[in-house]
Amino acid sequence: MNYNEQDTTSLQTIQELVTALKEEERTTYTKIIQSLDLPASALKPFASWSNECYTRNCIINTDKFELILICWEKEQFTSIHGHNGEECWIKVIQGEFKETIYQLDEIEELQAIRTSISAEGDSSYMIDFMGFHRLENSNNKRSMSLHLYAKPIRSCQLFDENLNKFVRKDLTYHTISELGTD
Repeated sequence: MNYNEQDTTSLQTIQELVTALKEEERTTYTKIIQSLDLPASALKPFASWSNECYTRNCIINTDKFELILICWEKEQFTSIHGHNGEECWIKVIQGEFKETIYQLDEIEELQAIRTSISAEGDSSYMIDFMGFHRLENSNNKRSMSLHLYAKPIRSCQLFDENLNKFVRKDLTYHTISELGTD
């Protein structure tokens, strides 16, 4: 399937998604994510949950891209963070999310510049020149979001609210699927 053309075929399995990501170029990832029509039940084998924090569950990690299922209990949220220069696409699989975009002002203080709500089936895009962001489960129940990073992100800058500054954070997974690393 060539996503450079006007193809409206939806991807309905993880295997179809992984195949498309492996075969296509990064420039088509927006169309690929938008064409994804994956039921939450298809992601159940990759899901894990924690009452302490959202979980990062690696579906596949290659040199080209990383696909992570993030599972959120109600009221869980990320720190304000960047993506170490890499692109990030997010697809809401289940639930609803609030995304707040921040930028540093002229005196290097963090300012919220935009907030949006994404519901089931919606997708969004983020890269560092757009600013930093925070995602939070704005649903009153569990939610799931699928995150595609090109290339994989091993560390990022996150805002430590206690220190009132950005710090480097090495990223880890809570689970790794059989698809694992390529």
